[in-house]
Amino acid sequence: MKESKYKSYDDLPLFLNAELVAQVLGIAPSSSYELMRENGFPVLKIGNRMVVPKEKFIQWVEANTKGGGR
Repeated sequence: MKESKYKSYDDLPLFLNAELVAQVLGIAPSSSYELMRENGFPVLKIGNRMVVPKEKFIQWVEANTKGGGR
């Protein structure tokens, strides 16, 4: 697994693109594109571009980890 260069959610920009999602999660960019196409992932489509609002991304991570109450 790749190591994220981000150590805190505070370091993230307001919107994340597929490359940033991949870096934060420590996954390949192709995997982040697949993730962004899944139902339930908080993606915002602007024309052909897909971005993820930082706050929604944080909520998704917390909801989809063992400590998130699922």
